[in-house]
Amino acid sequence: MDSETVAQDGAAPTTVSVVIVDDHGIFRSGLRAALGPVIRVLGEAATVEEAETIIGATEPDVVLLDVHLPGGLGGGGAEVIHRCARRGTRSRFLALSVSDSAEDVVAVIRAGARGYVTKTISGPEITDAVRRIASGDAVFSPRLAGFVLDAFGTAAVAVDDELDRLSARELEVMRLIARGYSYKETAKELFISVKTIETHVSAVLRKLQLSSRHELTRWATERKLL
Repeated sequence: MDSETVAQDGAAPTTVSVVIVDDHGIFRSGLRAALGPVIRVLGEAATVEEAETIIGATEPDVVLLDVHLPGGLGGGGAEVIHRCARRGTRSRFLALSVSDSAEDVVAVIRAGARGYVTKTISGPEITDAVRRIASGDAVFSPRLAGFVLDAFGTAAVAVDDELDRLSARELEVMRLIARGYSYKETAKELFISVKTIETHVSAVLRKLQLSSRHELTRWATERKLL
């Protein structure tokens, strides 16, 4: 992330860097124009592949991400988040879509997005949402917040706090190991060594105060992270 955007004492950064990901050029242009002066746009992307490339190259504080995107394996915005997690990207994701269906909301939040708002949002509102996401908050349009609570339960906030202890790579390793992948299978999936996987698993167990892979699987299952 850009060092100029680092905040002190947990406050929102003075300037927040973003990448806009949407397959409609007119919408990207309009959103760029609507963002306040505290938001610095580092680039834009229209497909899953373009998004992965530019996010990896620029490492923005926040990615404004459409849910439905062409390219990749057809997973849209959720696939972008998964791909970036595998690369160890530290950017936070705010989903911005015309869709307000529960399925879309839950899918992208489960993938790792920190918030979800609809495209009816105003310029000042999206600017505020970006700054809040950059400072670590979760942001949802009022109607969509109910979907998140229904899907993840009232423990959602506590789960966020626990997951914030993990890096993007540790989170990806945690999910695969909790699903029953072996160290070797996880290493192959993430294109890293088995020894690196072992190091990440040890860190995950320590940070979550768990003692075994079995406890990790139970922990993740209870929190509906799999």
